[in-house]
Amino acid sequence: MTETLRRGRASLAFGFLVQGVAFALLVTRIPALQDQYGISDGLLPLFLAAVPILAGIGSVCTERLVRRVPPSRVLRWSQPVVLLALLGAGAGDALWEITLALGAFGLAVGALDASMNMLGVSLQRAHGRSIMLGFHAAYSLGGIAGASLAWAGAHWDLSLLVSYLPVVVVLLPAALVGSRWYVDGDGDVGGGDATGAGERASAATVGFKALLPLCLVMTFAYIGDSTVSNWSAKYLQDVLGGSEELSTVPYNVYMVMNLLGRAVGDLGVRRFGAVAVVRCGAVLAAAGFGVVTVAPGAWVGILGFTLLGLGLCVIVPQTFAAAGKLFPGASDAAVARLNVFNYVGFLIGSPLVGALGEVGNYRAAMVVPLVLVLMTLRYARSFAPGPDRYGDVHERPRTTDVGRGSNGL
Repeated sequence: MTETLRRGRASLAFGFLVQGVAFALLVTRIPALQDQYGISDGLLPLFLAAVPILAGIGSVCTERLVRRVPPSRVLRWSQPVVLLALLGAGAGDALWEITLALGAFGLAVGALDASMNMLGVSLQRAHGRSIMLGFHAAYSLGGIAGASLAWAGAHWDLSLLVSYLPVVVVLLPAALVGSRWYVDGDGDVGGGDATGAGERASAATVGFKALLPLCLVMTFAYIGDSTVSNWSAKYLQDVLGGSEELSTVPYNVYMVMNLLGRAVGDLGVRRFGAVAVVRCGAVLAAAGFGVVTVAPGAWVGILGFTLLGLGLCVIVPQTFAAAGKLFPGASDAAVARLNVFNYVGFLIGSPLVGALGEVGNYRAAMVVPLVLVLMTLRYARSFAPGPDRYGDVHERPRTTDVGRGSNGL
C-alpha cells in the first residue's frame, strides 16, 4: 500500500500541475480572446464573471456527485473537459463558440478544483503528515509554465489555436494515463466502485456554522490573490511610475514566491503546526500589502508583491486541509462547499479594488485586502480543530491504511 500511496501522490501532483498550466493559458490570453471574438469592453466583464460563477456551480454539483461515484472518477473526466474547452476557446471565431467553451471550462474547472482537493485531503490523512502544500506547489509550477507558454505565443504572434493545440495534445493523454493511479479515501485506486461514497460525502454532517470561519479565510485569501493578478501591473505602472516592461514583473515574482513558499511549506507545518504557519503567512501577506501601499517607487512595490507571494501561498492549501480535519466523516462535502468561496473571493476582489481605485485612489484600495488578510489571524485556531495537529511532535505515525469514510484530516 505504500507504493500505492506514492503513486497516488505523484499522479495527483501531476493533475494539479496540468490544471495550473490550463488556467494560466486561459487567463493570460484574455486580451487575445477578446480580439479574436470581437468581445466589447462592456461585454468582457460578463464573460469573465461567468467563469467563476459556473465554477461555483460545478463545485456544488460535485458535492452531490461524489455521493455516488469516487472523487477520482470526477477528476479523471473533468480534467480532459477543461483541456478540450481551452482548445475550443482558441479554435472558434463566433460569440456562441466562446460562450460554449467558457461555460464548459467554468463548470469543469469547478468539478476539477473540488475533486482534486478532495483527493489531496484524503491522501494527507493516509500519509499522516502535511503534504497539501506540495500539491499546490505543483499547481504554481504549472501556472508559471502556462504563463511562459502564453508569453511565447504572444511574442511570436501565434494564433490561440496554434498556442493551445500542442499543449492539449501532450497533456490530455498524459493526464488520462496518470489518472490510473489516483487514490480515493476508501482505498480505491483509479476510482473503482463507489462503495462508501455516500458516507464519504455525507452533507448532513457538515455544519455551515463550523465551516464558516474557513470559508471567510478562503474568501479573504482569494480577494488578495485576485488583487495581485488583476491590478499589480496597473498599480506598478500608473501609481508607482514603473515602465510597461517592469509592470510585468510583480505577478511573475508573486507566482515564483508562491511556488517556493509551497515547496517548503509542508516542512513548516510538520515542524510548527498549521496554526503557526497560517498566522505567519497572514502577517507576511499583510506586510506585503502594507509595503505596496506606501511604496515610493516601483522596486519597493515589487518587494511588497514578493512578500505577498510568500504569505498568501500557504493559506489556501491549509484551509482545505483544515476543512478535512474539521469534518473527518464528510471531508469531500466540506471541501466542495469550501471550494465555492475560492470563486466568491475571486468575484469580489478584482471589482472591489477597481471600484475603490476609481472613486478614490489605488493606494487606499490596497488597504482593503490588507485588512481582510489580517482578519485571518482571528480565525487561525480553526486550523487546529482537534487536539492532534500535524507537526513533528504531534504527527501520528505513517500508516498503510488509506482510511475509511471521507478520510478527512
